[in-house]
Amino acid sequence: MRKSKLRLGPATLVTAAFIGPGTVTAATKAGANFGFALLWALLFSVIATMILQEMTARLGVVGRKELGQAIREQFSNPLLKVISIILVLSAILIGNAAYEGGNIAGASLGINAFFESDLKQVWGFDFIAILIGLVAFILLWTGSYQLISKAIISLVIIMSLAFIASFIFIKPDLSQLFKGLLVPSLPDGATLTVIALIGTTVVPYNLFLHSASAKKHWSSADDMPMARKDIFFSIPLGGLISVAIVSTAATAFFGKQIEINGAQDLALSIEPLFGVSAKYLMAIGLFAAGISSAITAPLATSYALSGLLNLNTDLKSTSFKLIWIAILLAGVIVASSGLKPINIIWFAQVANGILLPIIAIFLLWTMNQAYLGRHKNTLVQNILGLIVILVTLMLSGRSLTSAFGML
Repeated sequence: MRKSKLRLGPATLVTAAFIGPGTVTAATKAGANFGFALLWALLFSVIATMILQEMTARLGVVGRKELGQAIREQFSNPLLKVISIILVLSAILIGNAAYEGGNIAGASLGINAFFESDLKQVWGFDFIAILIGLVAFILLWTGSYQLISKAIISLVIIMSLAFIASFIFIKPDLSQLFKGLLVPSLPDGATLTVIALIGTTVVPYNLFLHSASAKKHWSSADDMPMARKDIFFSIPLGGLISVAIVSTAATAFFGKQIEINGAQDLALSIEPLFGVSAKYLMAIGLFAAGISSAITAPLATSYALSGLLNLNTDLKSTSFKLIWIAILLAGVIVASSGLKPINIIWFAQVANGILLPIIAIFLLWTMNQAYLGRHKNTLVQNILGLIVILVTLMLSGRSLTSAFGML
């Protein structure tokens, strides 16, 4: 009977991680600029995420390994091992530090939109960002996986209710919604938005986070049915949130002479069209998205680096804490100082453009190793994994040329 029930678990952390301010902003701009036309990209993203995260769950639950550890153990050649570790380390560290600033800033924008205030203008820097960083610090410092997991699940529930309620409140055109989901199209100028939608959903550091958290949460191969149910509920829930945001922006702003540059504009501009309740729902959703990602990004970085460097992966260990503290501190500094970290974000774009297909290749390779026994990849799982890798390689090439100003 126990295995017939759904228990939310590590996949909820994955949802919390990829539904951050970056995803909210990308989804908002996609809806405002292209209506429902790019929803198919979100559908692909959700399917690709489930394919990869199911592999990381098997790695953690059955193989009892974290992805960082598995990558480190794959190489017998010392030079190749060092090169791969340096590449992943640099991308994870710099990329997550940049995105952490966006996560904290996004949560701060949600609060400012809710109260119609901007503390940066009053005091010169954002005390809310510092307060959000402090909340994340206290929660992570407890070193309690169960407490952190419950807090994340609560934030995901709040985020889901807020964004889906705003979707229902605005009443989008369902025929256009399903057409956008099921009939792929690429309007002029939409390529980079498609890259953004997929790139903010299929996130490389989530592969490290999920393998490590699945290993902690589940105890044996007998738990794989529950782990899969967790994935097949939590990841589509994240996709549903993204669809709700795109649809809200499409209904409110597509084809109208209203300039929308990001999620905060959606929260503030929606009030004259649909009332104060809609604004509050979007502001609450943005806050929950920001603070949940602000917790998961440092956590994922600690898991990734600890596995790669063969450090202690216990949440209470000193080395584990030092890593997430560094990422959290960098994020608070970026978010509270008013800096526009253009160069850091540029590097993060380049790093993730390189990192995602490489990590996916490592993962696919790992999932065909003998120690997984009958739980190693089947032919169908390998084909699906290869399709995801090929698509991410194409998108990464496009993303990299964009980052270097070559488009």
